[in-house]
Amino acid sequence: MKTRPAGLGTINADWMGSLPSKLSALPLKQLAVPGSHDSFTFWVDVRAPVGPDQKVYVKYLATMFSMVAKKVMVKWSMTQNLTFKEQLDAGIRYFDLRVSSKPGEPGTEIYFIHGLFGHKVRDGLKEINSFLEGHRKEVVFLDFNHYYSMGTEHHVYLIRMLQDVFGNKLCKNCMVESITLDYMWEKKNQVIVFYHHPSGCGNPALWPGHKIPAPWANTTEPNKLIQFLQSTLKKREKQGSFHVSQAILTPRVNTVAKGLLWGLRNYLVERSVAADLCVLEHKCDFSEEPSHHHVLGRDSEARGGRDQHHHL
Repeated sequence: MKTRPAGLGTINADWMGSLPSKLSALPLKQLAVPGSHDSFTFWVDVRAPVGPDQKVYVKYLATMFSMVAKKVMVKWSMTQNLTFKEQLDAGIRYFDLRVSSKPGEPGTEIYFIHGLFGHKVRDGLKEINSFLEGHRKEVVFLDFNHYYSMGTEHHVYLIRMLQDVFGNKLCKNCMVESITLDYMWEKKNQVIVFYHHPSGCGNPALWPGHKIPAPWANTTEPNKLIQFLQSTLKKREKQGSFHVSQAILTPRVNTVAKGLLWGLRNYLVERSVAADLCVLEHKCDFSEEPSHHHVLGRDSEARGGRDQHHHL
């Protein structure tokens, strides 16, 4: 998998393994863990059909205007410019994953999706596993939270794939408070998979989606985003779950229409930078309740070649 070089290097590739013992002994939900939104969208396939996650009118426009429409979609579908390996090297440890089969394609192959289809899921998982093989003290959170055009056979295929690729690296579902880096290292576990679908129920290697709530602001206004993050963090559960803070601005139909040719990065992302910095610098007073792992971030790159979210 290739994307634009970002020049971030590998300085953060082993940040978990480098933490002092007092932090590795803390429940993981109390650590600041960086993550990315629509983590797989560093590449999308303009030759493939529009994804089943899109509304009917979008599919119609793509059919009528073909490659022209898809080129516009690319500008709004790609939220990352780093591959999984590059994100991992940069320190990202949480991945937001949305998957789908290709309607009409025989078999049970599964692809990443965000408007347009991305790489095969198996290829992405292998890339993550390859990184983990060389960084034995790093732990990743894989959050499978959206599924499209997937029947029972597709879920069986995906779950078996996760077990085949990661094997004993998978951390079994248990009490969130008991999971520390020390615990993960002792068990030689490196992967926590959240599976937001009934097909994952009863499988000890899959964590239910309710253990990592991810409230969504669904706004284009930075001030509303900050207010939302403040309120949801104060209301979050005291026990039993991690927490995702989605510090992202979400384009609406009129947003896309106004910035049709500019794209997500140039038209919307820059507006979220101030909000991100406000939270990162603790100006929003989130430090009163440092009791849950959560994600803070934004779509697409805005500074320093980074196309990533941050967990706090």
